[in-house]
Amino acid sequence: MPVLIEGVSIRLVYSQEKESEASMIHIITDSSSDIPNSLIEKYMIRVVPMTVQIDGQEYEEGIDLAPQEFYQKMFSSPELPKTSQPAPNRFSELFEQFIDAGETLCLTISSKLSGSFQSACLGKELSRNSHVTVFDSLAGSLGHGLQVLMAAEMGINGASLENILSKLEKYRQEMKFLIRLDSLENIVKGGRLSRFQGSLAKLLNIKVMLHNVDGSAEFLEKIHGHRHSLQHLLDLVGERCTDFSDRVVGITHVNNIEDASFLASEIQKRYHPKDILINEMGSTIATYAGKAGLIVAF
Repeated sequence: MPVLIEGVSIRLVYSQEKESEASMIHIITDSSSDIPNSLIEKYMIRVVPMTVQIDGQEYEEGIDLAPQEFYQKMFSSPELPKTSQPAPNRFSELFEQFIDAGETLCLTISSKLSGSFQSACLGKELSRNSHVTVFDSLAGSLGHGLQVLMAAEMGINGASLENILSKLEKYRQEMKFLIRLDSLENIVKGGRLSRFQGSLAKLLNIKVMLHNVDGSAEFLEKIHGHRHSLQHLLDLVGERCTDFSDRVVGITHVNNIEDASFLASEIQKRYHPKDILINEMGSTIATYAGKAGLIVAF
């Protein structure tokens, strides 16, 4: 049964079988996974919020501040928002809830991108729950979120923790993500680029492409032109995977559903993936992707 997410018709990411059964493996993640709320509810995923500080105010991602609200604040702020991982006690308190209820599996954003993994590991030490496993996704946004969804699906369908971890390790190794920065404004705000360089890049219509390297997001190349950058992104997707028949593609965006929908349509035409999932980026990832930023994970 197709579902509609932000105007793009797609299938659900994973099988709907046994969705009414409670999983004995409890799945926890941090909010940077950018999983749509409908799927968080469907798979009974528990989410620990990251925090973001902007214009002197601190918010919990997905609780105090919805993506669209955050975008408006970020676009108008002269300073780059500051993001931080959840405190260890936020994880330990949640782990404690499942102390006598089977296995708990917590998947975090890449340890190369945030301290959330370390915080979850410390939360495990603080908790009395001895059945907690913390897994480093080595990815961000839906690159991380797709791993969470796979684990949740397998758990609901009765897979053992050992089997889930085995599948996750393989999926993590194969996971690719590409980031298209439409604007360098946030890089300028963060002090990694001068205002002159940022203005020049805007004048020349330069877009920047990043890719994943061992869990980090590294510079790949710069592209001239909006449309050219999208076409090149599509080519890069095909270069990094030759068989999409069993692949789910995740696309996240910063207030840029038009380009996200275009990418989804073209990826479907060119590569015929198993599924495509589109969602807005939350504040953690959007802070670094910037205005109109796009991430494609597969």
